[in-house]
Amino acid sequence: MLKSMTGFGRGEYIDSTHRIVVEIKAVNHRYNEIVIRLPKALGSLEDKVRRGIANTILRGRIDAFITVDEYGEKKRTVRVDKELAMAYHNAMRELAGIFEMPTSDNIFHLSKYPDVLKVEEVAEDVEQLWPKLASAINSAVINLMKMREAEGANIEQDLLERVGKLYTYIATVEERAPQILVEYRERLLNRMRELLAAVGSEPDETRLLQETAIFADRTNVTEEIVRLKSHLSQFKATVSAPEAVGRKLDFIVQEINRETNTIASKANDSTIANVVVEIKSEIEKVREQIQNIE
Repeated sequence: MLKSMTGFGRGEYIDSTHRIVVEIKAVNHRYNEIVIRLPKALGSLEDKVRRGIANTILRGRIDAFITVDEYGEKKRTVRVDKELAMAYHNAMRELAGIFEMPTSDNIFHLSKYPDVLKVEEVAEDVEQLWPKLASAINSAVINLMKMREAEGANIEQDLLERVGKLYTYIATVEERAPQILVEYRERLLNRMRELLAAVGSEPDETRLLQETAIFADRTNVTEEIVRLKSHLSQFKATVSAPEAVGRKLDFIVQEINRETNTIASKANDSTIANVVVEIKSEIEKVREQIQNIE
């Protein structure tokens, strides 16, 4: 089943202490590039987040946005800067001595000086947060893949319809190819008769057969048609494969285009040339579509 490289998925985890939201946006890209934006406190989990996404999404430019809201009481501690408090205390005693004023050793007064007491939040163990984050990531990836598969199904239908058109065009080339030889032999015979009429001679049948055989060999596109059909069959089989097939389809389309160009150069016929134009037009549309496939 084909999967598009574009899509969007959102996942959310909520409990009594956390609300985690993960949003993943995917667009076309030749390789698998994952860009993650998450809170600084969760930086140590970035590799796990990346692996959690890369295990399912194999190709495309992936942007993951993660937000975390905390509920309930936060753990805090109060840290005393002893050296700074002592420095303040000594400075006050020195200042009191200069102005011959009594000193005050009120501890509560001393605690109000800047940075003597610092309130710090106890950092949460991010590893304990990982199962919650993993749940949100999994939901986002599932929703993204649903969108990718839905779009992939539309692309698959379009590609198969275009392959059907290519088969029709190839049938036209097959039907026309033998007639080219008949028409060439007729033109050659008429030309020989015109040239030999002046001397009262008849065309040499052996020479006519030789020239016709040479032309037939030079313009024979049977081999190219056989390969072209083979490539189209392989294309249809690949479209139905369960794995990521974007790169493989791109290669097959290059081969289809190569055989088509060879037919155009060998056929030496305006009718087939017009059909080839239509074939190449469809091939280009197919090529544009598979740029969206994972």
